[in-house]
Amino acid sequence: MRAILTLVLTLWTAALPVSAEVVVLHPVTVTDWKAVFGRVEARDSLPARARLGGTLTELTVKEGDEVAAGDVLGRIVDDKLTFQLSAYDAQIAGLEAQRANAQTELQRGEDLLARGVTTAQQLDALRTQVSVLVGQIAAVQAERRGIEQQATEGIVLAPVAGRVIAVPVARGAVVMAGETVAMIAGGGIYLRLAVPERHAAALEEGDEIRIEEAGTTRSGRVERVYPLIENGRVLADVAVPGLSDRFIDARVLVRLPVAERAALMLPAAAILTRSGLDFVALEGEGGPTLRAVVVSAPQEVEGVATVEVLSGLAAGDRVVLTPTEGGNHD
Repeated sequence: MRAILTLVLTLWTAALPVSAEVVVLHPVTVTDWKAVFGRVEARDSLPARARLGGTLTELTVKEGDEVAAGDVLGRIVDDKLTFQLSAYDAQIAGLEAQRANAQTELQRGEDLLARGVTTAQQLDALRTQVSVLVGQIAAVQAERRGIEQQATEGIVLAPVAGRVIAVPVARGAVVMAGETVAMIAGGGIYLRLAVPERHAAALEEGDEIRIEEAGTTRSGRVERVYPLIENGRVLADVAVPGLSDRFIDARVLVRLPVAERAALMLPAAAILTRSGLDFVALEGEGGPTLRAVVVSAPQEVEGVATVEVLSGLAAGDRVVLTPTEGGNHD
């Protein structure tokens, strides 16, 4: 069996081009990447709250809608406010009638005083009565304006521009003041990472990371690393240009740089695969010779497919590139 394998390797070696390019192996610095999942989160997740308790008579948004700051999302009506406004209107009407009557009495008193029939003291009492009624009307009108303002607070407004991610109530529901009518995600989005604490020391603000989304790979940068460790994990925020905000809290595969080490790298074209074994051609005095190696899966580095040599070669070895043979599989 060994003789057959020796014969096969000899035939393969004889088939290698003697004028091929030679690469001298040197250790290069490579980055180890840790695969974790990040969650897509909004920078500002603000609730649109009810400022008035009552019945939600109008709801104009649903989950997924885009809104601008100040948009009307719904309307809440409290019937008690309508009754209070009617009561204030009746009070104002009664006071206006009393003021008109007092004004008439004051005018009559001034005429009588001019003819010497009444006294100045009685005229001052009439003037005071008119002033009191005017003040009472102004007070009731101010109270009415307060109720009117309270009624306008039944309009639910969007606190920020963004996307509606939750509407926990339905039209016709009775809501209390302060209750959430809709949740708005705005201010842009970012990735929130939960990194195991053993890798936290290697994570720095400004580090570049790789994001895999919908079959594409893009890069982002770490904006913030939180100092608090919870459940053995460190939180970090990552800014990713062009990240989709269609699904908030979606999980995205992220690769973080956790360490750097020296490695022997070869172009994937230098690998000869035969019967499930990988070989490379080494330069020798009598021509190229084959040596079995163990390599990693191919990865693209600066547009070139490369592999890491895990065993079988050492720094300084001279590898013959065989582009016509490299990467072939039986």
